Parts: sequence; C-alpha cells; structure tokens
Amino acid sequence: MKLIQRAAELRALQAEAPGTAPCACGLAAYTGWTSLTEERWPAALMTQLATLRDPEVYEPTFEEYHPAGTRYDDPAAPVALAWFPYNRCDVWRCQACQRLVLRYTEFGGYYVDHRVRVLDPTLITD
Repeated sequence: MKLIQRAAELRALQAEAPGTAPCACGLAAYTGWTSLTEERWPAALMTQLATLRDPEVYEPTFEEYHPAGTRYDDPAAPVALAWFPYNRCDVWRCQACQRLVLRYTEFGGYYVDHRVRVLDPTLITD
C-alpha cells in the first residue's frame, strides 16, 4: 500500500483523475465526514489506492487542525494529513466516476463506525 505523507502527493493522486461525474456510488454527497455502514459502502466500485496512516506511528494524534474555526464534520474543514482524522485514513477511488474518498474507522468501547469524506483538493494543506 502506498503511503502518502505530503499534501503534494495527495494532490497529485487527485490530479490523475479528478472524479466529478455523477455516479451510482452516491459518495459525492459526503463532503464532510459522514458515517457510512458497510452495507451502504459501494465496495464493488471502490479500489483502495493509498494510506495516510504512517505505520511507524503507533498512536497517531487525536488533535484536529482548524485554523479558520471549522469543525470536524464541516465540508470546509482542511484536509491536514498529520492531524486527526486524516492521519488514520485510507484513500479510495470509485472505478466508475474516479472520485477519491477518504475513509477511516472510528472505534469506541462498544461500536465501530466507518466514516467517509469525498476529497476536495482545494482543502488539502500541509
């Protein structure tokens, strides 16, 4: 699995196929972090391309990066690779529309919550 550690690398991956066409995957609506169950995840259309999680870091930070006062689920929140939740994400591409999606799993004491967000390259920051 390819490890992406820099904003430029993620932008380059996005530039390969910007993915803006309408699609049956239904992921275009998830511009902010959204819970998406395994049953609703369009697995047949998705290919995992890379990870943002550094395997050398045992416990990535849970601190978030919001210099403009955004919040975790805000569609305008920056995509900051070293910060939560991006430091725990994998990058997926829909084979039909070529849209890139970030995905990670939130683990609680008694639940597992898969979350997704469509990648907006204008929000990627170092």
